[in-house]
Amino acid sequence: MDALEILSDLENCIPYFQPIFSADEQCVIAYEVLGRYQSEGGIISLGPFFQDDQIPDEYKFEVDLLIVKKALEKALQLDENISVFLNRNAELLMYGHGEPFLQELIAFEKRGLSLNRIVLEISDRNYHGDLDQFDHLLQYYRTYGIKIAISSIGSESHYFERIGQLEPDIIKINLQALKSTATGINFNDVLFALSLLARKIGATLLFENIEMSYQLQFAWKNGGHFYQGFYLHPPEAEFIKHDILKYRLKEKFHDFISYEKRKLEAVFTTAEFFQATVQEIVVKNRKSGYENLFQALVKEMDGIAFRMYVCDEDGFQKSENIFKGTNGWSTQPEYLNKNWSWRPYFLENIIKMRHEQKGRLSDLYCDIETGETIRTFSFPVNENDYLFIDISYQYLFEHDELL
Repeated sequence: MDALEILSDLENCIPYFQPIFSADEQCVIAYEVLGRYQSEGGIISLGPFFQDDQIPDEYKFEVDLLIVKKALEKALQLDENISVFLNRNAELLMYGHGEPFLQELIAFEKRGLSLNRIVLEISDRNYHGDLDQFDHLLQYYRTYGIKIAISSIGSESHYFERIGQLEPDIIKINLQALKSTATGINFNDVLFALSLLARKIGATLLFENIEMSYQLQFAWKNGGHFYQGFYLHPPEAEFIKHDILKYRLKEKFHDFISYEKRKLEAVFTTAEFFQATVQEIVVKNRKSGYENLFQALVKEMDGIAFRMYVCDEDGFQKSENIFKGTNGWSTQPEYLNKNWSWRPYFLENIIKMRHEQKGRLSDLYCDIETGETIRTFSFPVNENDYLFIDISYQYLFEHDELL
């Protein structure tokens, strides 16, 4: 893209608006501003212009500020509950110590555009300046009511650290990764950790690049409050009706809810089946020692489980592992007296089992040793000891409603 051509034809640098929809209202709650250029051949993205390291920052700032002005001029006509997302990388935001950009926003505030409707979608990837100064500037912007969004999951090792430092109002998650089956499992694990972090700091999850129905379902299932992508609506030069997708999204959400209910019912039914099966075996073998108990369990759950053991309420293992490998069942005495209280939810589940006097089926997780996706059924044997039965991936796969 020829920078001089762009700079000599600023009149044809225009904003496009991609709508962002909310899960709770199924309506447009914001627009992301995207730079476009009206060339002789049609509309083209200004993304390559802003990402070109050979173009001086002052040129980029001039074009960007023009697009922002044109966008906010149009945004004055929007309802007061509609926000405006503005993309800013660290270099552009720090240009002139951030003051020229802020003054433009303040000028629009005087014309009736509340600054709490402005969301800065920031990126500091490849930024070589002083991050402390950058963070101070963001906090300064926040004193005006401006919100901060941090853009998409990247591979950078400092990503989670930056979220913790900035405590953004919105975390944007790029769903392009879902297109690759190779990254699917890892992506799910990272997303789960990210959703927990977002909940802790009070951030909202926004899923972008939704291009297919299953991606929308994934975003809905994983705590997405806001959605954006071509599957919902492409960027356009004009705003759209705020409730344009309300009926369609309600139908979609109804389908998602029905599907999840069926899965939850299947998990509940399976837990009840394990409860009845294990309880009967435990009652019959409660006084005969753990060796006999395991032998009875293996006969009944050979095609279901691949590991069994008993811990006390503090997490210390009181039995050997009974493990099913390629050559059948065997014992693993090296696990005797190991402690598992450090595992997430371990003590919480112990307390729940003690009070409810009932077994519990865990959620899906990745087994440390086998690397497979499994569930664990735990059961109170007596007042002090608790039985743990790891359910094999093969069984879950054969009963895919449990996955």
